[in-house]
Amino acid sequence: MDIAEVLTLADELIFAKTGKHLDYVQEAILRGTLEDATYTQIAQEVYSSPSHVRNVGSDLWKTLSKGLKKNITKNNFRTVLEKASFYNYQLAIVENVIGENITVNHNVNICHEKARSPTSPQNPQPTAKQPRIDLDDAPEISTFYDRTSELTTLKQWILGDRTRLISILGLSGSGKSAIALQLIQHLQYEFDCIIWRSLRNAPPLQTLETDLIQFCRGGAPVPAPEERAIAAPEERATTGGLPLQYLRSHRCLIVLDDVQTIFSSQQLAGNYKPGYENYGTFFKQIAESCHNSCIVLISWEKPREIAALESHPKNCQTLQLNGLGEAAREIFTEKGLLESENWSKLIDIYRGNPLWLNTVAAAIQDLFSGNISEFLSYDSLVLGDLEYLLHQHSQRLSDSEKQVMSWLANQIKAVEISKKPALLELSPSEFLKAVESLRRRLLIEKVQKGDRTLFQLQPAIAEYVKTNIQ
Repeated sequence: MDIAEVLTLADELIFAKTGKHLDYVQEAILRGTLEDATYTQIAQEVYSSPSHVRNVGSDLWKTLSKGLKKNITKNNFRTVLEKASFYNYQLAIVENVIGENITVNHNVNICHEKARSPTSPQNPQPTAKQPRIDLDDAPEISTFYDRTSELTTLKQWILGDRTRLISILGLSGSGKSAIALQLIQHLQYEFDCIIWRSLRNAPPLQTLETDLIQFCRGGAPVPAPEERAIAAPEERATTGGLPLQYLRSHRCLIVLDDVQTIFSSQQLAGNYKPGYENYGTFFKQIAESCHNSCIVLISWEKPREIAALESHPKNCQTLQLNGLGEAAREIFTEKGLLESENWSKLIDIYRGNPLWLNTVAAAIQDLFSGNISEFLSYDSLVLGDLEYLLHQHSQRLSDSEKQVMSWLANQIKAVEISKKPALLELSPSEFLKAVESLRRRLLIEKVQKGDRTLFQLQPAIAEYVKTNIQ
């Protein structure tokens, strides 16, 4: 059995029915099914959760069932294809076009208005676009939890709105990189080039741009860092580094991870490190110039330019990645935690953050044999290894932000900020700037009660502040 042929022909069937090619997960499901792999094994291959792969598989079988006019399941896929002489087809699987009915090998019928005759030079048979992809800087994600609504939003921005600059914001461990990788799997055939670069080492803009240029030029070897710092003058745009000609002539998806590292620590959010201010000009240029590409920024905090750019959806959009909600229960199932009636309480305390919940669940299993009630019986919230994760955020705070955080940590309930607290040694202007900065860092929550806007800290963050920032 020729798996490559099956994948090609399945792609043609899916395209004829939906107008879209197989994505990375669908292809892995078909390949795995032909190799007798379970959904769990397939999920491990694509760094996703078994439930997500199972849902994608269910939709895939339904689409193939409609296309082949036979009931297709994971269990009978191989048998149905063999009976339909599926393996004898080549790329030109469409033999006859009669109205909307397409007869394939006189055996299987597909009805779809988008189908084309392979013999017509004006309507060539569609083939999957093979993008050039460089994900060397991307992290390895072992599990992807359900983010269906967020993925739908991102896909609409990119495919529907053609948004040029997208920010994915969230605290450490919220799953920003995971959803970006999942997005690439869904949209890879929509782009000519896909590249992922981490800014964790804070490269100067010129170094980053030259790296991107080398990739956009067609996969030429990327020079060493000291050589990349010198870009050919004729290849550089007059208002910034990355020539727009590359973003216009090719549809590129560029993911920039760890954007927070180009901002200064111990200052208000969004202030660039000395020598990195040109990144702001770069982001603005990408958002406001005419091209067909998309740049995705992944960060703990919001760049200053973003708020003004968001006035037009084609220019810029921001996705704030919040907790998983009840989907986080999958974590507790995997960790073998007991007392499922207490799972929702844990999700609320740690706001559904996947990494935080995995860390806490592992501690509960190790120290309390999976009993959540024993863990929650302590007078104060137990942070354990979460302290290190929260310390990474706190060390970026300015003095004024620390004062506001300490004040909020000692409030019993959410509070208003219409007046500056008298005990804070800040001017009203400094106080409001600190609150706004903390909002950009996603470290304080906004609560709407009727016409009143209140603010508070998440329980885990409040506990950390009481212990470490008082």
